[in-house]
Amino acid sequence: MDFIFMLTHHDRTVPDCLAVLDEIAPLGLRHIGFKDIGADAETLRTLNARIKALGAVSYLEVVATTPQSALDSARIGKAIGVDRLLGGTEVAATLALLAGTGIGYYPFPGTPIGHPTQLRGDEALVEAHCANFIAQGCAGVDLLAYRATEADPLALVRAARRGLGRAALICAGGVDSPARIKALRAAGADGFTVGSAAFDGGFAPGETLAGQLRAIMSCV
Repeated sequence: MDFIFMLTHHDRTVPDCLAVLDEIAPLGLRHIGFKDIGADAETLRTLNARIKALGAVSYLEVVATTPQSALDSARIGKAIGVDRLLGGTEVAATLALLAGTGIGYYPFPGTPIGHPTQLRGDEALVEAHCANFIAQGCAGVDLLAYRATEADPLALVRAARRGLGRAALICAGGVDSPARIKALRAAGADGFTVGSAAFDGGFAPGETLAGQLRAIMSCV
């Protein structure tokens, strides 16, 4: 299972993201991402280039709350050349925007609302969305499992797995303990993101950020 470290806190890219990336570079993380808010486009462009220079896969997660702003965020991802775009629900329009770029798209199944984002929807809706997204040409989905408000998080993971077949299932939001990582793996997730929990010291109390990330890496 892939661990995607997000340079984010409370669903925003951290202001010192470039300095943090330099700090964690020796760890050899293979998947690193950021959000579409919290830093200006030029900072995100530099951040993306530096992530790629480390040999890691870069991710931009869209947390915009309107269709137009979500597409604007996708345009930023396209312009700066991220490897993978996570989130959003304007699937057809986003796929059209990304056509020919090689950027993999992983939208949100279910009904995301608000900021920080919560997830509405039951197992049937998530499974149906996943199957539909793959039929349209998405690379996978970005499931806000532990942000669910109307269903059991792991039941949603299993439902997404059914809908996706072999396509990639990334789980984002609220992954804040080794137990949750283990549970996601058992339910069929291919990857997970951690941002706030690492910055808040939830995985290795008293340790530096590097220590937090080592603790998460040891889980996978």
